[in-house]
This record gives sequence, structure tokens and C-alpha cells, in this order.
Amino acid sequence: MLETPVGWVLLLLVGSVTGVLSGILGIGGGILMVPVLTFFGVPLVQATATSLVGVLLSATSGSIRNFSAGELNWRNSLVIAVFGMLTAQVGAWLGDRLADPILSLAFAVLLVATIRLIDLKRSLQHKTSPDAEASRLTASDVPSASRSIQWLPVIGIGLMAGFLSGMFGIGGGVVMVPLQMLLLAEPIKAAVRTSLGAIVPIAISGLTQHTLNDNVLWLPGLSLGVGGLLGAQVGTRMLPKLGDRTVNRLFRLFLIALAVYMVIRGVRGLM
Repeated sequence: MLETPVGWVLLLLVGSVTGVLSGILGIGGGILMVPVLTFFGVPLVQATATSLVGVLLSATSGSIRNFSAGELNWRNSLVIAVFGMLTAQVGAWLGDRLADPILSLAFAVLLVATIRLIDLKRSLQHKTSPDAEASRLTASDVPSASRSIQWLPVIGIGLMAGFLSGMFGIGGGVVMVPLQMLLLAEPIKAAVRTSLGAIVPIAISGLTQHTLNDNVLWLPGLSLGVGGLLGAQVGTRMLPKLGDRTVNRLFRLFLIALAVYMVIRGVRGLM
């Protein structure tokens, strides 16, 4: 079905939705694209590879908008991306060798772990005095490249995000956003923008490896990507109008729903 004009239109709509979420939540969109593709019968390894086409285009669209608006901390994005590109190759190699049900269950574990990271960040915020927290948030909201880089945590975030991007066909934003909040003391909106910028080269790296493995379905991927290009422009414009609590809730509900789906898919595959 996905190789027909009707399928391409359907994927265009899916890409538009994921593009909006990409701009709002700082994710590449692959975390939604992968389950959708598997729902239509695409093997998981091909779904992860194909989703990276859409991830790349939607993240590029949103990042161009953030950069032009002066809202992108491009230095942090660049450092995360450089190290993420290295491990994306490893993740893509490993993902190509894992059984489909195991990969599904691992994907669900990733989503649950991400929710836990967000909860941990919130608990740390509650233990911090309001004045100290306000001063940290004010500084981290500044996207300027003149801010000093916290090298060790930024490199660690890049290495982990790249590996997960290559393995699961995601941009890595589901991990980058909460880790930036936790380790760099960034508010969610600043983390979202940095994450989206880093996703672009990381997705290129993972997509290259999957292309060499002949896993990419290009027409479905491009359909997702074109929709993502349009949706990301909407999402990045919506982000400044949403409160941090609203973005946090959307992010959490999104991850819970997808974790449940991937657990069900993995268990069925093992039965």
C-alpha cells in the first residue's frame, strides 16, 4: 500500500503531523514514523532506515527557522552532532543485526527511560531554590554561541543520541532533550531547539549507513519528509506560544502511548 499514490498521500499527512511535533518537542519525528511504518507491515529495520529520510527533512526545516530567528545555540548543536555522527554508524550496524521483536522491546525501553529522565529533572528542580533556578534558566535560555560549552556532558549526550538514532531510526531528540535539561540545566524550549539542530547531521550519518545496507524505502521516506518540512515550520512557530508545562505534558503523553504500542508489537513477535 505504501508504494501507491494513496500510500504516499497518507505518509505525507503523517509526515506533517510528525513535523509539527518535531518543532514543538525537539524530536526528529522518527519515534512516530517508525511505529506508523511498522503498522503498515514494513519490517522494523526498514522502518527505522526509511524514517531517517523524514527525520532529516523535518529537522532541517525546523532548524533553519530557529537559526533565522536567532533562537539556536548552534555551538552545542554542532558538538552534539559531531560525536553523534560517529556512534550513529555503530547503532545502524547493530540495529541491522537484531531480531524485529527484540528491537521493538528495546525501543519501548528507550521510551520509558526517557520519561524517567524527565521525572528526574523535575525532582531536581523542586530541590533547587527559586532564585538559583531562575538564574540558571535565564542563562540557558540564551541561544548565543558565546556561551561556554560544558564539554563532557555535551559530548556524552552526542554519543548516546547518535547511537540511538542509528539503531532506532530516530533523530535522538527523545534522549537529547531530557539529558540537556538534566545535565546542562537548560529549560525545555532551549533544549528542544538545540536538539533539533543536532539531529540534522546525526540523521545524515545514520541514513548513510542504512543506505549502504539497502534498508531505505526512498519514496515512502520522501513522502514523510515533505510532510515533515511543512509541519516543522508550523511546530517551531507554535513553540514560543506554549508554556513549558504544556510542552512537558505533550512530550510525556506522546512517549507513553508509543511505548505501549511497541511493547505489544514486540510481545506479539515473540509469541
